[in-house]
Amino acid sequence: MNERTELENERVSREGELLAARARNRELTSEMEALTDSVHRDEIARAEQKLRIEQLEEKVYEEFAIDAQTHLAEYGPEREVPTFVLDDEGQVVATEMIPYRRDQQEKRLAAAERSLAVLGKINPLALEEFTALEERSKYLTDQLEDLKATRRDLLEIVREVDERVEIIFREAYEETARQFALIFPRLFPGGEGRLLLTNPEDLLTTGIEVEARPPGKRVKRLSLLSGGERSLTAVALLVAIFKARPSPFYVLDEVEAALDDTNLGRLLGVLAELRASSQLIIVTHQKRTMEIADSLYGVSMRGDGVTQVISQRIREIENA
Repeated sequence: MNERTELENERVSREGELLAARARNRELTSEMEALTDSVHRDEIARAEQKLRIEQLEEKVYEEFAIDAQTHLAEYGPEREVPTFVLDDEGQVVATEMIPYRRDQQEKRLAAAERSLAVLGKINPLALEEFTALEERSKYLTDQLEDLKATRRDLLEIVREVDERVEIIFREAYEETARQFALIFPRLFPGGEGRLLLTNPEDLLTTGIEVEARPPGKRVKRLSLLSGGERSLTAVALLVAIFKARPSPFYVLDEVEAALDDTNLGRLLGVLAELRASSQLIIVTHQKRTMEIADSLYGVSMRGDGVTQVISQRIREIENA
């Protein structure tokens, strides 16, 4: 789960970096285009003006053999001049002709110079920065795709594991519940015991409730049973688990300590069945439990205070 959270946090962080890089990319692209268009327009306009003047002077001189002064007199400030605007494509185009006024033209020139000053100098590193950001954007995009693919793979693995867990849990629960329903009446003749799921719709989060109704009682909650009944119910559940999922051996630590002779006899009968297929290691102080054992191991203290372990094979003695 921690790994999934770390991957999700990393994916969110990478997406944030990618969005920031793209925003910066758009800003630089817009700035570069604006600068390029403005400078290009000014340079074109000036070059066109200069070239036109030179061409006109040469043409007038070649065709009419007049000098610049005469040309100025004929086509100077007294003549109307066109106004220029930008079309939809950003190109400078001439519109209506208006009388030439020096102050207006100077204002136009000053306005153009101010606009050029506001634009500032051209950033010669803009293309390099754009290339670097573009590479960074591609790298982050690739990383994001890798993370998405990894996330899909992890989700698929989690789904498969969840399905497998549900299958195994359902099989184990159903078999354990069946065994518990069989074992409980043997330990409580006339009683009834069941295992119930708290949330059958979600086997991954469900809990298991134990219902136990000893004979002659209507209660089902374990908290309302006596200490001996609760102990025997717990033993019934353990035995049901043992039968549902057999093991080579089991270790029981004084499970019958709180039982009376009648209940002890019933429990020993159930344990005898388990002994047929598995080995049982039981820590006990009950003599009746010791009587059904194949081997006994006792711990005592000698007179000098040293602990001594004593073992005896009961079945060998009986067979002898």
